Amino acid sequence: MRDPLAEPSDLIRSVSRALRVLESVGRAPRGLTVKQIARRCELTVATTYHLVRTLAYEGYVIRREDGTYIVGLEVADRYRELVAAFRGSPAIGESLRRAALETGWSHFLGRFVGGQVAITAVAEGNRSPYLEDLVPGFDEGAHATALGKALLATLTAEQRHRYLREYGMRPFTSATLTTPEAFEADLTAGERRGMQLELGQFRQGVACAAVLVSPDKDMERRTVLACALPASEMMTSARVVRTKLLTAARAIADGLAADT
Repeated sequence: MRDPLAEPSDLIRSVSRALRVLESVGRAPRGLTVKQIARRCELTVATTYHLVRTLAYEGYVIRREDGTYIVGLEVADRYRELVAAFRGSPAIGESLRRAALETGWSHFLGRFVGGQVAITAVAEGNRSPYLEDLVPGFDEGAHATALGKALLATLTAEQRHRYLREYGMRPFTSATLTTPEAFEADLTAGERRGMQLELGQFRQGVACAAVLVSPDKDMERRTVLACALPASEMMTSARVVRTKLLTAARAIADGLAADT
């Protein structure tokens, strides 16, 4: 939800409307007609028609034979560019892949992007449950993932409360923490444990653990490493998980240092 109070004085409304059209089409995998797009975006049909034709010409939407529009391949190209920009050096990617190969657990890198907790790189492990949501660019559920907890733990209490107020504490499962008080207590336990942890808070039956890779005064340069595994395995192997995470985090920290 966009904050109307944050709207820039020099907002280019045609660009804003085009992006709203693209977002609406993206949320409708079966496609939308121009009239449906206009209704969802609260635009006139004439305006929507011009915007859709422009987006189609640029390749961001595709018109199908039945007259509906779906997302175009140019969106996929922009996503690949985003992933490449997030990934970092080959050495960092290799360290992430090695950690996933050696443990069998999927590993994730995360940092603040534009003030939001976001996943920036993923290496899938063959023993981890498949988590289709957790891909580069995913920026939801920081309160329910170990990766998000590890990053939010680097903020002051006031900054955390402001973040949770702005982005909410959606209950992904019955175990999700939905109050700031419970979240603060959980972070404190994670600090004592030497890693942030969640058991079934984002997805039932799945656990994640995370450690800080690189602290920095600039919040957008802080990086965390997380892994996902079956919750039952985490219950019996937490110390092993922490040891392996810390080992991988040191290798990634070396790669980040070499990048700078």
